[in-house]
Amino acid sequence: MTGATIDHLVSLTVFLAALLLFIGLFNQTIQTAILYQQHRYIASKATDLLDNILLSPGYPTYWGMTNDAPTSFGLQDPEFTQYRVSPFSLMRLRSLTGEPVVYPKTGLTYSNITMGFGDFLLVPYTEAVNYSTVATLVGTNGSYGFQLNMIPVVTVSISEYQSKNPLILAINVSGKGFPLSGAILSYCFLTVSLTEGEQSYPAYTTQFGNAYTDDKGFAFLQFSGVKDEDVSYALIVYAHLSGLVGVGYHQRVTSDKQYVIPLIDDFATRRVLIAHSYDIHYFGPPNAELSYNATFVLLTEDFTLRELPMENSTGKVGKVNYGEGFPYDTITIPTTNPGILIITYRKSANEGGIILMPWGISSMAFTITFGDNMFGREWVATDIREVIVNDVAYQAKLALWSLQSYQVTGR
Repeated sequence: MTGATIDHLVSLTVFLAALLLFIGLFNQTIQTAILYQQHRYIASKATDLLDNILLSPGYPTYWGMTNDAPTSFGLQDPEFTQYRVSPFSLMRLRSLTGEPVVYPKTGLTYSNITMGFGDFLLVPYTEAVNYSTVATLVGTNGSYGFQLNMIPVVTVSISEYQSKNPLILAINVSGKGFPLSGAILSYCFLTVSLTEGEQSYPAYTTQFGNAYTDDKGFAFLQFSGVKDEDVSYALIVYAHLSGLVGVGYHQRVTSDKQYVIPLIDDFATRRVLIAHSYDIHYFGPPNAELSYNATFVLLTEDFTLRELPMENSTGKVGKVNYGEGFPYDTITIPTTNPGILIITYRKSANEGGIILMPWGISSMAFTITFGDNMFGREWVATDIREVIVNDVAYQAKLALWSLQSYQVTGR
């Protein structure tokens, strides 16, 4: 009798242990299934959100070219359909990655999208659209976080193959992991002439032309007019093949401490401030007055670059100085079409250079990261679209995550 009782107790203990183990495993399975459904819903939400952003221009329809904040958010170019994105709406997004710039002369902070020395895009916070505003407009505020990346599909890299007498520049054009052989190159080559005299402005010459890449995606351009390394120049190249368009640029300057910096002042009137670098990044004395000469180029429908006059046939000239005197100057972009503002500057008879600024983010194929930081998130869903931004091929990638923490727990 005692042995039977012990057997029953052991059996009951084993049964209860097995039941508890089964309940734990079942609970974990249920949690995993729920978590899978939640992740699947986030992935579906990412797809819908990306399409809503890319297939709607928002409201006002042309908010990217005004100073007004949108009341409905979308990035589609209002003059087109499908996946064509406005270069001006992208330009007004506050950058997540760039270090903000403070300009004491205006008392404003600027969103900073800079691709390297001499390639600036600075937009005042008062006119840049921030993440919290967009999150509220698209209905994710408090529920989801997201990050949008716009990355060019075609990469155009430019480097010096020979620095002087003559100058030879190597251009390499590639897509996502493969070279673009036989691509047509349309280029603008601009050289600076630093004339004598304190009151002189930097003169420049422009040369336009075409070339083709070889089987490995390379091309070499020779410029016999550059005979020494003291000549400042800039090369802008548009590469296009079978509907794919990319942009590359390269500058050489002889003054990289004191230079001019363009800052967007007003989108509606297309006004740009020309500031002295020492007002933003102080490098130490001495301080010099800078003279400048500005011009504007745009890409035509046949993929050739064309120069547009600004206020006279030679472009807009002026002076800026650190401190008092000429704190900053203003110029006006001559068109509502995307293009590149080119500013040559002069510090002395042998020191100067060239600064570039896109008017419309695609004209220089700037990348942009907008949204919240995804670092440390439990699970992130992503979706990708291939889009066109003023004929330049971009990849739009959206990352979305839940602001609630979900995880599988075991017992």
